Amino acid sequence: MRLVVASGKGGTGKTLVSTHLAWLAAERGLDVTYADVDVETPNGHLFLAPVVEREHRHTVLLPSLPFGHCTGCGVCHDFCQYNAILPLPDSVLIFPELCHNCGGCVRVCPPAVLSEVPHEVGTVREGRAGNLRFLDGRVDVGEPRATPLIQEVLRRIDAGTLAVVDAPPGTSCNTTAALSGADRVLLVTEPTPFGLHDLRLALQLCRTAGLPAGVVINRADLGDDRPLRAFLEAERVPVRAAWRYDPELAVAVARGELAGRRVPWFRDAVEHLLDACLAPQEDGRS
Repeated sequence: MRLVVASGKGGTGKTLVSTHLAWLAAERGLDVTYADVDVETPNGHLFLAPVVEREHRHTVLLPSLPFGHCTGCGVCHDFCQYNAILPLPDSVLIFPELCHNCGGCVRVCPPAVLSEVPHEVGTVREGRAGNLRFLDGRVDVGEPRATPLIQEVLRRIDAGTLAVVDAPPGTSCNTTAALSGADRVLLVTEPTPFGLHDLRLALQLCRTAGLPAGVVINRADLGDDRPLRAFLEAERVPVRAAWRYDPELAVAVARGELAGRRVPWFRDAVEHLLDACLAPQEDGRS
């Protein structure tokens, strides 16, 4: 099963939930992979402290004009829906930040003078944290598109294992890419107007993708949770967990520790959440 932990906004506790679910599942002896695809700000490694065994640079292919002359026919420009290539007299102008690396311009070029060259976008790391397999990605500074790196991290998840995916916050292209291949989604939110607003968007994204979603309410005792609870009840979204604020959790997170190792009630709470995530759904799917 692939469980994606996401959130409408940052700072709700998404990494807190995902790292603990993966850690406790591994403690049970399950074959688990933790994949951090929040590649612009990956931080799961701070808590799991993995031993990195391999890392490699990930590349995508960009169009290039290494030889010959552009005839200026404009077929490549007409083909590209993102306006990433512009034919000029005897040359072409490439906009890498707009290119989606489909290779179509190279294939439709009538004089066949376009080629493709590799372009590095970031680093993928693989390792282990005890019995837990660890994956993450880190996009290069200034790289405008993170989705190719997210897709590469997801591609490296072993089939037939339990995968806990730490998704980017929000509802952007990055989050949509992180949902690829998901079986279930766990949305982490907080009882604030901002949290409820962005939860609505995240839930709409999951439903558009046809993915079943449950909710974790973090810091449930801070603020008024009645509007949030009313919304979830009206939308028939299950609340998988609701946790109170505990300063000890904040201290553990600030120190880069797994809070479940020092806060017993929180470990028990995540154990119950893990049981809920692994249980068959209402429609019978496991």
